[in-house]
Amino acid sequence: MISVSRLAILVGLAGLVPFLAGIFGLFLAPQHSVALLGYFYLYSAGILAFMAGVYWPIAMQLDNCSYPLSPLITMLLSQVFFVSAGIGLLLPVTGQIVLYTVAYLGLYLVDARWMRIYWPQWYLRLRLLLTSVVLVCQVIAAAWFLLLHGA
Repeated sequence: MISVSRLAILVGLAGLVPFLAGIFGLFLAPQHSVALLGYFYLYSAGILAFMAGVYWPIAMQLDNCSYPLSPLITMLLSQVFFVSAGIGLLLPVTGQIVLYTVAYLGLYLVDARWMRIYWPQWYLRLRLLLTSVVLVCQVIAAAWFLLLHGA
């Protein structure tokens, strides 16, 4: 039987495939860059919303506790990231560039700063790796768009 940590690592790394495929697609099929960017940001929204959902079970377990975050703050953080993912889909590409880059960075910082007592060390190392790759992909997608379409 596979351990939770190994499964999470495998699923996390597999989750990078669409991000990386989107970036490679921009270079391999530039004639489809508008569609590829659309899919890239749709996937970005989906993963951001998925990651935001992780805070709900923690909030429910906290009940009357308040360290380091109260259940209310934890649930609000979940909603901020979840709603941001949805709002991002309604923005023009320049807005998506900013929103998803900032949101992924913010999500990691919340995990590393305030939620770290809830996560095992291997998970935070995995999150740093995954977030770094996603942020690099976000920056490359942004540079691609801005080079083709100007600011």
